Amino acid sequence: MNGATVPLPETDTLIAYPDGATTSTGTVLHNESIDGGRTAVILDTTAFHPVDTAWPDQPADRGTLTTGAGTRPILDAVTGGIHDGRLHLGADLPVRTGTEGWTFVVAHIIEGSPPEVGATADVRVDEGYRAALSAGHTACHLAALALDIALADAWTKPAPTDSLGNPAFDSLAIQRSVIGEHRSTDIYRIGKSLRRKGFNPAVLDDPDAIAATANQHLAAWVAAGGKVGIERDAPALSARRNWTCELGLESARIPCGGTHLTNLDQFASITVALTVVDVEGGRELTMNTSARTR
Repeated sequence: MNGATVPLPETDTLIAYPDGATTSTGTVLHNESIDGGRTAVILDTTAFHPVDTAWPDQPADRGTLTTGAGTRPILDAVTGGIHDGRLHLGADLPVRTGTEGWTFVVAHIIEGSPPEVGATADVRVDEGYRAALSAGHTACHLAALALDIALADAWTKPAPTDSLGNPAFDSLAIQRSVIGEHRSTDIYRIGKSLRRKGFNPAVLDDPDAIAATANQHLAAWVAAGGKVGIERDAPALSARRNWTCELGLESARIPCGGTHLTNLDQFASITVALTVVDVEGGRELTMNTSARTR
């Protein structure tokens, strides 16, 4: 996927999806031939959410790319990085987004003849799919905060805290997170490292009780409503972004590059179910979160 022979962009892609945009008009800056006869198209600006290579929890948007040559589906979108005149795409990107000395871009993957460099390109996102993923992602963050609360008494030592002031089990133990339409799955590992930090795994003997406590908090948050947003300092892909949410008198903040709903009153319910299994060297907790929207 590397070894481009034409000039590559020197500035990050400007992204509109953190503000909720589902359409954008940009200029084609570069085309890169990739495996399978496909092309990665880089625009100067886009509303299309790509998969983040470092933390690929949210899938890419679905949608179309339209130029003077016609409309074609965007089959995938990945984060790309440019360094020393080479473009690295997706799994081939060896650094995290924002690494100094790199340029970061959104690569829209299409089939067929690539559009001309310099052409105007309209991006249109599947709004229903975006909304379903956004609901799943917002619910995922809320579930993580509720899980931290439910496990707050399981710590025997002071631990790093989340933005609500509770021991940050989620960020300390998370191994994998997968966002889906109105749902998410989070997998946590409880091993020697977490036990040394003061976490008592015996509390996991009753996962239903933990889930019941988390669900009480989730139900209260949904009933009260609260503004949800993304804070960012700049429109560039590499700019740091934070998910924020009003939870009564408190405000939660979590670093996040995904898409979200705009208010908790858009949910009808959020619930979690927990399962625990023994694994070599410890235990594994899986949290499945389900969200219904109004």
